[in-house]
Amino acid sequence: MLYVRKMTTLVIPETEHLPAYVTALERGWSPDNMRAEVAQEQLAQIEQDPAAFLDKMDDEDAKAEPVKMPDGTTIKRLPGIHRWIWDDAAPDDLFCGDIGLRWQPGGSSLPAHVLGHIGFAVVPWKQRQGHAKAALELLLPGAWRRGLGYVELTTDPDNIASQRVIEACSGTVVERFEKAVMYGGGESLRYRISNPAQQLN
Repeated sequence: MLYVRKMTTLVIPETEHLPAYVTALERGWSPDNMRAEVAQEQLAQIEQDPAAFLDKMDDEDAKAEPVKMPDGTTIKRLPGIHRWIWDDAAPDDLFCGDIGLRWQPGGSSLPAHVLGHIGFAVVPWKQRQGHAKAALELLLPGAWRRGLGYVELTTDPDNIASQRVIEACSGTVVERFEKAVMYGGGESLRYRISNPAQQLN
């Protein structure tokens, strides 16, 4: 497991990385755990304008178009970044998944309709290899550099794999709650990971 941790990296999505991302989408993987159709939507966007698609991956000023919600409505985008999870130990199969960070300027809280600061999705053929945990560990310093006192992540009660990843990165459950209808309803767990620098103050 330590070997995998050393070989997992996060890359800023760029043109050279795009073919591996496209291959994952074509194999049926979706970067959105709640909307499988995102894969086909992104393939169409990439075919139409790959440069514009990549520009949206780093959007710290929230300039991209509104976000389409699971119920079809659209909402204003928050500032955010995406990083692609890379397996440097497998040069013929580098792409592992996507991890994103979003935030609301001026504090650590999020709008009520936003489930969490961080979301991640690992391709099925790279799961259970430590990549999600490594990616979360690598992303957290970026949250702290942006002044966040904590980050929240949500997961379903039966998603034991995600819970283990979050808990391995010092996440603790802060509440059980009912997801909004736009997210399909049902019970969910909200985890929080605190900024260690602020815990020392």
